[in-house]
Amino acid sequence: MAAAASIPSTGDGSQAATPTRHYHGLGAAFALPPKPLHLAVGMFDGVHLGHRAVIESAVLSAQRTEGISAALTFHPHPSRVLRPEQPVRLIQAPETKARRLLACGIDAVITETFTRELASIEAIALLPHLRASLPHLAAVYVGENWRFGRGRLGDVSLLVEEGRKLGLNVVSAPRINHNGEPISSTRIRAHLEAGEIAMANTLLGYSYVSTGRVVRGKRLGRSLGFPTLNIPWDPECRPRFGVYAVRLWEARQTLVCHGVANYGLRPTVEETKEPRLEVHVIGGCPFDEGSDLVVEWLDFLRPEIRFEGVEQLKQQVAQDVGTAAEFHRRQQGPAN
Repeated sequence: MAAAASIPSTGDGSQAATPTRHYHGLGAAFALPPKPLHLAVGMFDGVHLGHRAVIESAVLSAQRTEGISAALTFHPHPSRVLRPEQPVRLIQAPETKARRLLACGIDAVITETFTRELASIEAIALLPHLRASLPHLAAVYVGENWRFGRGRLGDVSLLVEEGRKLGLNVVSAPRINHNGEPISSTRIRAHLEAGEIAMANTLLGYSYVSTGRVVRGKRLGRSLGFPTLNIPWDPECRPRFGVYAVRLWEARQTLVCHGVANYGLRPTVEETKEPRLEVHVIGGCPFDEGSDLVVEWLDFLRPEIRFEGVEQLKQQVAQDVGTAAEFHRRQQGPAN
C-alpha cells in the first residue's frame, strides 16, 4: 500500500533541513533584519490551534506593515527550573517546535534558555528587557491568559500598560475552544497519554509525528513474518503504549507508505527498560537501516499487552496489520 504522493501536511516540516531561521537566545537575534518586529511570545508547546491564533496575528501584522514576524519561546519548560520534582513533560523537542512554528509562516524563531535569572525578572521589567535585545520591537502578541514575570504576576493588562510607555502595541488573542473547552497543551498531553491520538490531532490542527533514523534491530519481527523498522524515539510526553495506524515517509522524499506501529516495552518477546517505536510497512517496505523517517500517528488500535507466547503474538500482529490496512482504505475513500 505504498504510494507515490506528496508529503502529507502534518505541519512538522521534517522533510526540510534544520531551520536556518532558528536563533538560540535573544543575544543571537541581532542578526534579524532592521525592520519593525512583530513578536509572538509563549511556550507554544505543541503549536496547537490556540497557539495559531497568536502566531497568525503576528504574521499578518508584519506582512501588512512590511515588517518581520518572530516567535519567542523558551526551553526548558519553566517547571524544570522552578519545580524540578514535578516537571511538565513537553509534547515536542525544541527543534521540532521551531520547524512547526516556521511552517505556520513566522519569519524567525527565538528559543531563549529559561533560567532562574529570567524567572526573577519583575513583570514590569519584561518589555524593557525584550526591547534591549530587540531594538526594532514594534508589537508583542500573546494569548489572553498569558502570565509572566516574577511569581507570574504579570498579565495582559499590565503588558498593555507597560507597552504604552515604550510605544509598543500589545495584541492578545482569545482562547480557542473545542467542544466547549479551551484548547491547551495540557489537554493535548492528556489525550496523548490516554492513546486518544485522533482527538490530539484535532486539537493540534495537524497530525502528531515522530522522527528518527532507522537502526538495526534483532529482527524478531521478521521471524514473526512482519519485519519492522526500529526507530529510536522517546519523547518527554509519551503517548500511550500500544499499536497505532500510521503513515510514514523518508525526509525530503515524496513516497508515502501506510503502516502499523507498536510503541512500548515489548513485554512478550523481550521486555525493554525504555520504550521502542517499531513500524511495519504494509505492502512492501522501501526503507532500510539508516533511513531518516517521519512517522505520522493517525489512529489508536489497541493497548500493548503481554501474550502467553509467540504464536499468540503472531496471530495478534496479523490482526493488527489487517485492522490498520482497513483503516487506511477507509481514509483513502472509495476507488474511482
